[in-house]
Amino acid sequence: MEKHSDTSMPLTSNLPNKKQTVCIFGTGDFGRSLGHKMMQSGYSIVYGSRNPKNSKLIPQGATVLSHTEAAETSDIIILAIHRLYYDFLDKLKETLRGKVLVDVSNNLKINQYPETNAEYLAQLLPESKVVKAFNTVSAWALQSGALDASRQVFVCSNDSESKEKVMDIVRSLGLTPLDKGSLLAAKEIEDYPLQLFPMWKYPIYFSLGLTAFLFLYCLIRDIIYSYVMRNKDISFSIAIRIPNRVCPIVALILLALVYLPGIFAAVLQLYRGTKYRRFPDWLDKWMLCRKQLGLIALAFAFLHVLYTLVIPIRYYVRWKLHSYIVYQALNNKTDPFNTQRAWMSDSYIALGILGFFLFVLLGITSLPSVANSVNWREFRFVQSYLGYLTLILCTAHTLLYGGRKFLYTGSYPWGLPAAYILSLIIPCIVLVMKFVLVFPCIDRPLTAIRQGWERKHKGLCESNNLSRSSV
Repeated sequence: MEKHSDTSMPLTSNLPNKKQTVCIFGTGDFGRSLGHKMMQSGYSIVYGSRNPKNSKLIPQGATVLSHTEAAETSDIIILAIHRLYYDFLDKLKETLRGKVLVDVSNNLKINQYPETNAEYLAQLLPESKVVKAFNTVSAWALQSGALDASRQVFVCSNDSESKEKVMDIVRSLGLTPLDKGSLLAAKEIEDYPLQLFPMWKYPIYFSLGLTAFLFLYCLIRDIIYSYVMRNKDISFSIAIRIPNRVCPIVALILLALVYLPGIFAAVLQLYRGTKYRRFPDWLDKWMLCRKQLGLIALAFAFLHVLYTLVIPIRYYVRWKLHSYIVYQALNNKTDPFNTQRAWMSDSYIALGILGFFLFVLLGITSLPSVANSVNWREFRFVQSYLGYLTLILCTAHTLLYGGRKFLYTGSYPWGLPAAYILSLIIPCIVLVMKFVLVFPCIDRPLTAIRQGWERKHKGLCESNNLSRSSV
């Protein structure tokens, strides 16, 4: 283990004025890392082990005793052991009476046991004060320093005084405690480390499904159609050309889907006449995934930029350009300069550059470090107003790319429209609905509803009138 210098400690660390002794049961990786970190913060550490004489890897300066002897040295005992080995604690009931027990354990899978580890510990030792904490922090994060990992530590307990003591320890380590309430929150805390990108699951699945569909669509429309109907093999397009069509389409659709649930929510609030009713579950989940959808859209936009940059060095493009030059030379022919096409081309590229720039800006402001440095109005300005401007620019970029192609019958092989036309459906719906919502006759009642105003229902008004007439 590398020796950390004092500069690796966060400046926010709140060192205890007097050396406080904390007992840790367990000399595994996490117990040793936590003890080393606490000793750096000024605590005196005593380890409780079943084999005190064989515990040779503990941090220098710490003491190793038997579980009973170690428990008598401190009022705070951190249990860095698995639930399977809690049985020996039953023999220490009297010694642990009234002491604070910090449960840091995790399970191998969600719902592995009928109750949480913290609740099981509280049932096993009802006279002790159980606190759930530190289970979301890894041994690696403790060794690397708080600046290299997440600062948040979830804490919950039925005893507020014990919980505050543990939160003081968390602060002294340069971490940020987050009070989650009573031990009823232990299930949420214990499930958290076992979840694999919980907020990213549906956006990633949807993005992969959409990408697969569009790739197959372009494969059938462009490559298979050319081979079957024209006896022309352009299968090499699978490597760059097809992905360069799919990536911007997915990016534009995902960007539109970031703002579509907000429009649905506005329409629902206008229909109900109140903001004090819950949205449907599907809409709630959709709105919570907007950040993830936006970041995935940005990733596809980046891929589109990279694919576009390599177009000039593709063999097919260079061959086609050279062949066209030779054709013009042999036929003594030169195409006249077309000002309209030049405007269309430059405008198409300019809109793409501006759209991508704002896209990157949206991604940067969604980072926690940046979002926490701006106020709510600034964040809303960037994510809402600039977000819609980004959607407008990217939609216009796609429209100029297509130009008048949709008017030609040859643009519909097997009756299938170009993929870029499919990408315009959702963005255009979003922009049209947003345009309608900004009309004063709609925006004013919507703003009033979001400020707390509620529309009285007809039945309620009639009952109020009846009551007043009877009086």
